Amino acid sequence: MTHTALAIDLGGTKIEAGLVDDRGEVVAASRNRRPTGPDVTPDGLSAAVSAVVAHALDHLPASAEFAGAGIGSAGPIDLVAGTIAPVNMPGVHGFGLVEAVRDAVIAGTGWAEVDVSMRHDGGALALAEAWLGVAADARASLSMVVSTGIGAGIVVAGRPIGGATGNAGHLGQTHADELTLEEIASGPSSVRWAQLAGWRGTTGEQLSEDARRGDRIARDAVVRSATAVGRALADASTLLDLEVVAISGGFSFVSDDYVDLVGRALADWAVLPYARRTRVVRSGLGPDGPLVGAAKLALG
Repeated sequence: MTHTALAIDLGGTKIEAGLVDDRGEVVAASRNRRPTGPDVTPDGLSAAVSAVVAHALDHLPASAEFAGAGIGSAGPIDLVAGTIAPVNMPGVHGFGLVEAVRDAVIAGTGWAEVDVSMRHDGGALALAEAWLGVAADARASLSMVVSTGIGAGIVVAGRPIGGATGNAGHLGQTHADELTLEEIASGPSSVRWAQLAGWRGTTGEQLSEDARRGDRIARDAVVRSATAVGRALADASTLLDLEVVAISGGFSFVSDDYVDLVGRALADWAVLPYARRTRVVRSGLGPDGPLVGAAKLALG
């Protein structure tokens, strides 16, 4: 019998849900999303959770064994309390996301109870890549998102590394010079840097287009981001002895060579030979990664 899990991915701009089976395949019709954003309120997030969960559960196959729900959330998170405190969504700090998902599932099914597991979104992505993606055969891997924010997760010997509170992997909040990596290398931060340098665009998409056309400032912003990420990964690989790093996220597509630039910066910055050998590759699961990883939490 096929086992199916409900997967929820909460990020800075949207919450997405879908059903994922034990082969890692997303039930396409079940997949849906609602906006979040920096101004989202607890009531707004609660309504969004209910909406995406209800839509997904409407497509639960009658023959499937339900394995529970898994959540990958922007963090930090509190695994014990089941709450979240997302860096980019201050209005929902302390929100009981596990309880909200559990209540939504019970409301949609009439079941008395349901198992709900949560990790931060970087950890969920890393779990997906280690299960079915480019890190499937790696002994130690890190998977990261470069987008509106920057986050990462770590898997060693097939097991996600959560740390004392479940928050291991917040690479974006580590420091590069006097700023955090996210303040230097994320999409919005790169746009702001380019604007201060005289570039006249307003979005990451425009930055990408101008860089491709040869605009010097736009290209410098891309290289600056990739170099900062590569240097941070050199430190992470030195500490963790990583075999492979998988990169995803919207801003990682700002240039065709972004992942290559990150890899070269890592190799140039790392001091020790084993760290210089760390492979930097693009995520193998694309947009399915966060949902697949969240589902894996429930599927076991």
